[in-house]
Amino acid sequence: MSKSVAVLKGGWSPERDVSLTTGRACADALREAGYDVVELDVTRDLRSLVDLLRPAGGGGPDVVFNALHGKWGEDGCVQGVLEILAIPYTHSGVLASALAMDKPRARQMFTEIGLRCPEGVVVERRALLGGDPMPRPYVVKPIDQGSSIGVHIVGPGDNLAAVEAAEARFGDRVLVERFVPGRELTVAVLGDRPIAVTELRPRVKFYDYEAKYTDGITEHLVPAPIARPVYDEAMRWALAAHQALGCEGLTRADFRWDDSLPGTDGLNILEINTQPGMTPLSLAPEQAKWSGLPFPQLMRWMVEHARCPA
Repeated sequence: MSKSVAVLKGGWSPERDVSLTTGRACADALREAGYDVVELDVTRDLRSLVDLLRPAGGGGPDVVFNALHGKWGEDGCVQGVLEILAIPYTHSGVLASALAMDKPRARQMFTEIGLRCPEGVVVERRALLGGDPMPRPYVVKPIDQGSSIGVHIVGPGDNLAAVEAAEARFGDRVLVERFVPGRELTVAVLGDRPIAVTELRPRVKFYDYEAKYTDGITEHLVPAPIARPVYDEAMRWALAAHQALGCEGLTRADFRWDDSLPGTDGLNILEINTQPGMTPLSLAPEQAKWSGLPFPQLMRWMVEHARCPA
């Protein structure tokens, strides 16, 4: 008998639409790989979710494929529920998920193992109304969102009051980082193996939410046409970040590389995504396919390597 897999998708974070797309794509690929699949659109009704995953009469899925994105689905919350229910699930566990989603704490861990992050500081959101927290250009981002939601590049002439107002729905604190000029790179890690480096060339101001999920806006170059030492360093850093946070399954680390600096001096790690997008435009599946692992086989690998809660 084939394993039964419940695909969790949707949720109520700002990334709901992306999660629905990810969930549908993953469910279709899992069916193609031979699994018995049910798709669950997750809401705040926790009792309903528990009843679906562990019915009173017994049964329920053998594995949960977590296709949720953003807060509550990616930050350790739903992982904790699955731990309590003792259902094996894909991607990282509670602690790694929480650490990766908390950008300031993830940055601290990266720097402690010798990885370079852009200079940054956490400030009260309303402090932006009092003036620049560092010389422009710099980046303002929520401390716990994904998909570049709420990210602003503040350059000469930009209105800080508008940035502060836009950030209001994401909490009272923001992360402010030095803007690193140059090129956008990303590396997916599968298990204990970095797959490849992709260079992203958006046709808009920066690699924002629209650039991530709108066909034709961003060019993906895999393998990235960059110097070999930088390529190898990005691969090494992605794996080091994955291991430092205790991640499992599939992750994706994002970088900026200032190519005006010598060697690898301009490489900076920005963050690690414990549940990278799995849409038709997504980077991790694209790298896996380039390496010889088609999407259904990638899904099979993730289900067969689902973590079993203690």
